[in-house]
Amino acid sequence: MTALILDGKALARDMEQTLSPRVGAIKVHAHGKTPVLATILVGDDPASATYVQMKGNACKRVGMDSIRVQMPANTTTIQILAKIRELNEDSNVHGILLQHPVPRGIDERACFDAIDARKDVDGVTCLGFGRMGMGESAYGSCTPAGIMSLLKFHEIPIAGKHAVVVGRSAILGKPMALMLLNHNATVTICHSKTENLESFVKQADILIGAVGRPELIKSAWIKPGAVVIDAGYHPGGIGDIEKAGLPEIASAYTPVPGGVGPMTIATLIRQTVESAEAHLNTK
Repeated sequence: MTALILDGKALARDMEQTLSPRVGAIKVHAHGKTPVLATILVGDDPASATYVQMKGNACKRVGMDSIRVQMPANTTTIQILAKIRELNEDSNVHGILLQHPVPRGIDERACFDAIDARKDVDGVTCLGFGRMGMGESAYGSCTPAGIMSLLKFHEIPIAGKHAVVVGRSAILGKPMALMLLNHNATVTICHSKTENLESFVKQADILIGAVGRPELIKSAWIKPGAVVIDAGYHPGGIGDIEKAGLPEIASAYTPVPGGVGPMTIATLIRQTVESAEAHLNTK
């Protein structure tokens, strides 16, 4: 039996096609105003600059505008907080994203939590995380929310399944586990310090690789028929999960690249459109 490839690139393209008319409707009802995503990039990390450019391109494809706020590497936490406050107060801005990671010495958590929850389209605030965890309305962290959209689109059963999340970051592993739990999965969270990681991976009906280490998870550990989601990306197109043999073991899996990454950006754009729609409805 051939494993199903969970093509995030194709689904992201479909999502953008449904978002374009929604952006058009916002422009009509808001007398020409366009949804705007503001992205703050601190420092000169090439990978971060590339990600910001990709997000700006996605905005253009659906008819949105984007503002790129470039700040030098020696920017202080206080200066970033001031810029976030400025964007919070700008009624023309509907979404705010602080590109992760920021340079050392900056209090990233304080900066994340300064973002107005109504504009937290990247799903990074403690308030948003708490509301999401309690099953309340909130913008989800984009990568795990994108993974949930991918599972839903392909009608992958979640309720009652044993999901193993390898990774515990505040914007990926932890929200991923809570989203799966909210959909009635039985969830185990592992990480780089988990002893005998192999034994946990072997139990997974749904496996999420989100630990940030190239091919830490070996394909030989994977339960036959498991659904495998690789949220890692490293130079050379390598993920957190070993590729060799994966199509013969898994029932469904995400390619690297072209699986989770495009869904992250598509989710960011969708949530910015939703924020703009909510803003329009309050007028």
